[in-house]
Amino acid sequence: MSVFVVLALIAVAPLQDALAEGHSGIAARFPGDRGIARDAAVLFHDDFEAGMPQEKWSSTFHLEQIRMATESENVHAGKRALEFRVPKQEAELSNAVVKRFEKGYDTLFLRYYSRFDGGFDQIGSSHNGGYLAAISAGLPYATPGIKADGRNKFVASLENWRDSDAKPSPGELNVYCYHPEQRSEWGDHFFPSGVVLPFTYKPGEFGPSFVKRPEVIQKLGRWACYELMLSANTPDKRDGRIGCWIDGKLVADFPNLRLRDVESLKINFAALDLHIHGNSRRENKKWYDDIVIATSYIGPMVL
Repeated sequence: MSVFVVLALIAVAPLQDALAEGHSGIAARFPGDRGIARDAAVLFHDDFEAGMPQEKWSSTFHLEQIRMATESENVHAGKRALEFRVPKQEAELSNAVVKRFEKGYDTLFLRYYSRFDGGFDQIGSSHNGGYLAAISAGLPYATPGIKADGRNKFVASLENWRDSDAKPSPGELNVYCYHPEQRSEWGDHFFPSGVVLPFTYKPGEFGPSFVKRPEVIQKLGRWACYELMLSANTPDKRDGRIGCWIDGKLVADFPNLRLRDVESLKINFAALDLHIHGNSRRENKKWYDDIVIATSYIGPMVL
């Protein structure tokens, strides 16, 4: 291949910048997260030490299934954590706390600590992590089943997917994504290896800089630090990006994304949830603690 061809390829498809990892983010400057809300890049912080989330969060769903946990194993740091519970039942249930930002952003990072209960056991649709979303004024919330069209919304939810008993619980880590090129009206699942569900025979359009990474199934019953980055594309360009970290290690990176077609559609929602679509097999619980939302990489807490 000639030098001229190589240069042409680089000009057409430049590599995207490497994402930060480890203790190189905001949290490194604030041991124990003490005072982290004072950082100019931090938009929101909740360690749940003040109690139930209604005061800090914009919306709270199914309060009857939410409590402040105080047991040491169910708290990451401090004395309290948020507990979501879905009882054994056939009906759908979606616990959630939602933070809305009146001013939208082109890039947001959501960091949270979370723990599945040791016997967590669910097959099929279960949203069980944190999400960032851009929702237009014409939609009241993320509106499942309504396709993203480049103008109405885009959503990225860091969660686990388990489709059979043969797969260990809680299932494989993935990003559940609504975007203008989604394959189903119910959105797509992006896996770290580049597999996209549905229609897994078709490769994801993540561009030449995409790096395949191993699939991830976390251990039940242990706390982990999760971080999700959602970065909107420039309209008419494929420079949108979603990044995912566990305990400061980059475990998934999806570049080359078209998420919007108009600049006015900006990221204005963040949430934590435990949703089971129906037929909850047992009483399932999940705990959340030490939440930070910011405009730059946050990283794990320094204890």
